[in-house]
Amino acid sequence: MDSVAWHAYNGTVDAMTRVHPAFPNKHAQWTEGGAVNTSPDFQTDWSKWAATFAGVLKNWGCSIVGWNLALDEEGKPNLGPGQSGGIVTIHSKIQEITRCGQYWAFAHYSKLMQRGARVLSSGGDLPYISHVAVENPDGSYVLVLTNQSGLERLLPCGVGAYELQVRLPQKSVATLLW
Repeated sequence: MDSVAWHAYNGTVDAMTRVHPAFPNKHAQWTEGGAVNTSPDFQTDWSKWAATFAGVLKNWGCSIVGWNLALDEEGKPNLGPGQSGGIVTIHSKIQEITRCGQYWAFAHYSKLMQRGARVLSSGGDLPYISHVAVENPDGSYVLVLTNQSGLERLLPCGVGAYELQVRLPQKSVATLLW
């Protein structure tokens, strides 16, 4: 498979859409993006990562890969620059495993979205709200909603003649399946 690999170190995910017309037959793989283990919200920034993942999928991305699955509490054995943390942290001194916010964001995207899912066109432009909808190969649909704001939001979600209201707490992610 011919692909273009995208990393999350500079720029924004909409660069993928700007490049897509020049290479419409190439797959866009978001191959590297990792949480910073020294960030104060390292274990709770799931809404930030869920919004990033929605952006990747809505900008022609067909895969999302985190950088460093498991590292210790100091971010080792990562040899690269920066303060990368693992999707899970294995605390070497106390033999405990913790999960970062990126782990919980991945859970929303990997549990119900199937390999080969097709991203659907979806609308909505509310500040701090991200969303992405897909149709799975088995015909089911998945909608991931993210509220990055510090306020609870009530969101109208509609498909055809059907509509429901979804209450999203502050800094939250919700996944709907039908």
